[in-house]
Amino acid sequence: MLSSSNLSLTLFLLFNLFILHQSLAATEKQCHVDDESGLLAFKSGIISDQSGSLNSWKPGTDCCKWAGIKCKPEFNNRVTVIDLYGWPSDGTNILAGPISPALAKLQSLESLKFDHLGNLTGPFPDFLLSMPNITTIILSDNKLSGTIPRNIVNLLKLETLALDGNQFSGTIPSLGKSTSLLYLNLGNNRLSGGIPISFRRLRKLSWLELSSNQLTGSIPDIFSGLTSIVILYLSHNKFSGNIPKSLSYLKPINVDLSHNALIGQIPDISSNSFNAINGLNLSWNQLSGVIPENFAKFTQITLLDFSHNKLNGSLPEMRMARSMHALDFSYNDYRFGKIPKWIGNTSTNILGLAKCGIKMKLNDWKPTVIYGNVYLSENELTGNPLQFLISQNTYLMGFWALGNKLKFDMKHLKLGKKMVNLDLSNNLVYGNVPKTVSRLQELNVSHNHLCGQLPATKFPATAFLGNDCLCGAPLPPCKS
Repeated sequence: MLSSSNLSLTLFLLFNLFILHQSLAATEKQCHVDDESGLLAFKSGIISDQSGSLNSWKPGTDCCKWAGIKCKPEFNNRVTVIDLYGWPSDGTNILAGPISPALAKLQSLESLKFDHLGNLTGPFPDFLLSMPNITTIILSDNKLSGTIPRNIVNLLKLETLALDGNQFSGTIPSLGKSTSLLYLNLGNNRLSGGIPISFRRLRKLSWLELSSNQLTGSIPDIFSGLTSIVILYLSHNKFSGNIPKSLSYLKPINVDLSHNALIGQIPDISSNSFNAINGLNLSWNQLSGVIPENFAKFTQITLLDFSHNKLNGSLPEMRMARSMHALDFSYNDYRFGKIPKWIGNTSTNILGLAKCGIKMKLNDWKPTVIYGNVYLSENELTGNPLQFLISQNTYLMGFWALGNKLKFDMKHLKLGKKMVNLDLSNNLVYGNVPKTVSRLQELNVSHNHLCGQLPATKFPATAFLGNDCLCGAPLPPCKS
């Protein structure tokens, strides 16, 4: 039997364990009833959840433990984050339906991420405009439509706004008061009008993306105060006018102004800050004149694309510090004559020199580096590419040289193991088509002087038309 003292000690310990249990239970509060109600209302409005993203959202359970939900104990366990991410490309985590206004009950919400869910519909969720603590709004890649509300500018704590990949229309709100913004992505919508001048006050902004809209007018010269920007994507719009000189104030990683209607000469935007740029794409505009000599200072750049403009003159002699992804001067008004020597010393995955006025024997070009894909079409190249193709057979994946005067016996053609694309159409190539071409993904040798029976391939007749005497499938059969 227990003595009276042992009994007292046992009871004391049991009492303390009870108090501790009650204390722990008190600290493990479930989420607020309003938060649970708002989240369940959102779920009830979803008409399709094929991947079961919301299966854990069940009445009577702690919503702080539901998938994609985070709460803060210091905020009385109120929900502060909703984070749902999908993969529309492979059909997983897709949600279809509206964004319920009942989410307005989540008064402590700081971050709303409905990212890549594919089929969320309706307008911009106005309830967010009454949430003073919101810092992050990510609604990318859905089917939201309507206009972006003007008073979104009143969300003074907003740091991230990503509405890209929807169907929003109308003009871009001023956003001049949103001075906390770090990331702004409105790309791939149906927005019109211009870039608001008030953007010059967004001094903390590091990422500005407005690509693939219907924006017009000139790009405002506002970048002298936006020195935090490292990503500037304004491509695939209808911007006109000149490239703003204030870009030189940026410390960018990537700048893409391609596929617009920009005119005039390329300004000398080189500077101690801008020269560290990694990627510059000015292709598919109407830029004219010469590339500034100071662009030779872009020694860290890995993507430089000036193709499809009206540029002329000579190129600055560039010495890249590392291998490039792309170097493209195609389809301008250049008259290079010979391929510039420094290009032969610059390793790049994509080399674009199509229609650059190159007039030389290809046999005479002996680059010291390797390339992945080479575009030499519509020049005045003569000779044959065999030596070049052999020297590049380790890494070369594609070779496009249509519309030249290359002349060689195709039976001597040797393809590297990685070669998948070959276009020698509209040249003076003769001989037979070798069997090795059958492993290519794309081939065009039309309009040459080839002859003989074709090897078995998967290519259409258009790949072989206009030759002297080719026969066999997919062309008419050979005569016996």
